[in-house]
Amino acid sequence: MKIKSYLAKPFAAIVHGRIKRTMRTALSDQESILRMLVRKAAPTEFGRDHHFTEINDYESFRDAVPIRDYETLSPYIHRIKEGKEGVLWPGRPIYFAKTSGTTSGAKYIPISSDSISNHIHTARNGLLGYIAETGNADFASGNMIFLSGSPTLDRIAGIPTGRLSGIVNHHIPAYLRGNQLPSFETNCIEDWETKLDRIVEETLHKNMTLISGIPPWVQMYFDRLIERSGKKIGELFPHFQVMVHGGVNFSPYRAKLMESIGRSIDTIETFPASEGFFAFQDTREEEGLLLNTQSGIFFEFIPAQEIFNERPRRLSLKDVKLGENYALIINNNAGLWGYNIGDTVKFTSIDPYRIVVTGRIKHFISAFGEHVIGEEVEYSLLKAAEQFGTRIVEFTVAPFISTDQGKSYHEWFIEFEELPTDLQAFAACVDDQLRSKNIYYDDLIRGNILERLIIRPLKRNAFIDYMRSKGKLGGQNKVPRLSNDRLIATELEKMINKD
Repeated sequence: MKIKSYLAKPFAAIVHGRIKRTMRTALSDQESILRMLVRKAAPTEFGRDHHFTEINDYESFRDAVPIRDYETLSPYIHRIKEGKEGVLWPGRPIYFAKTSGTTSGAKYIPISSDSISNHIHTARNGLLGYIAETGNADFASGNMIFLSGSPTLDRIAGIPTGRLSGIVNHHIPAYLRGNQLPSFETNCIEDWETKLDRIVEETLHKNMTLISGIPPWVQMYFDRLIERSGKKIGELFPHFQVMVHGGVNFSPYRAKLMESIGRSIDTIETFPASEGFFAFQDTREEEGLLLNTQSGIFFEFIPAQEIFNERPRRLSLKDVKLGENYALIINNNAGLWGYNIGDTVKFTSIDPYRIVVTGRIKHFISAFGEHVIGEEVEYSLLKAAEQFGTRIVEFTVAPFISTDQGKSYHEWFIEFEELPTDLQAFAACVDDQLRSKNIYYDDLIRGNILERLIIRPLKRNAFIDYMRSKGKLGGQNKVPRLSNDRLIATELEKMINKD
């Protein structure tokens, strides 16, 4: 065993022991974090505007701080970008994590000297927890790749600004840098396909033991390696042992990724975002990701069906229930307050607190009152894929609203690894599964208001071509699974496989 693998085991045992202790103190830790956040931010502009000196418990905090998204928080962000200090959090951010996806364009999420450890240590804890639980530390002595955005940073009002994955790249511990791929120069390439070709060149003959990234872009990396070498990934990298993933639900990608590898390997799931690192897989025995309750974030939860109400219920951790969908709200030590991150989660355990991500608040279909969410469409498609023995590359769903005598329906655009032999039977199976998961959708079908869903099979690489056309190929970008409009559908109509 190499020295790094040997030393990783006792360190993992120590850190994993600390994590287990925090499982027992989650509620008291959350109370302490809220008190700390309010006390420290009281002198800030936001703290003065919201009378933080008068807050003495969660109820008074809830009354003082409304729920916000980026657009409603942006006036404060704008003042930071003008060079002001002490706006949302004492001092100035040490970084802006730049991300996209809002109606106002790019988002600039502040990262403070207090909050940076949340991003760095949580990723580390996920790996160390895996070592402690499995006893496998061999991967620590091989080469590791983190498919990420460019570490090149711009500056806004003197604040380094870039993609979160690029920012985190600057904080990879020195003892891992010798193992890390790709090279810094390759990582700085902005064009994803040029960068991917260089990554393949640099890793093709290396001893790759850990690969990390968002699943669709890991799959693209695998495809290029297989095309170049003519070998499965497991043969090309015989010591490849661990894949770390996050950003999207892994289930739709698992079968194709494992087929590309050619054997089963261990996976570690994480829940990172520009706003914080919220949860990570701490065990291989239980479903869900351990909520990060002792890392500078105070969590709130709103029942998903109430998120657009004028006064939705806001719950702290002690009031959540198993199996219910909640919109995740955060307050953190970088100055995000009552911040709706846009994700929905469901608790699979409350002792300890473990969650699964069930979808995006804005990514749902309710064109006809059905409120179909990501968890439901992914479940339905996977069940059908298992039954018909087919694999899905990528998919998205949009409503088709009829303007003539025909009925409206849900239109599914799917890129298959291999087309089902009976596409109509496959579509019927997906539809039946979705009806079993969503009673409102079932009612619309039973009531003859909606036609059963229709599947449009797409040409090979349709989603890659779509993302390329939008300048969003690679990195941390993801295809929305659900839309209430047809902006994506209109583009994908040009890529329907008519053979």
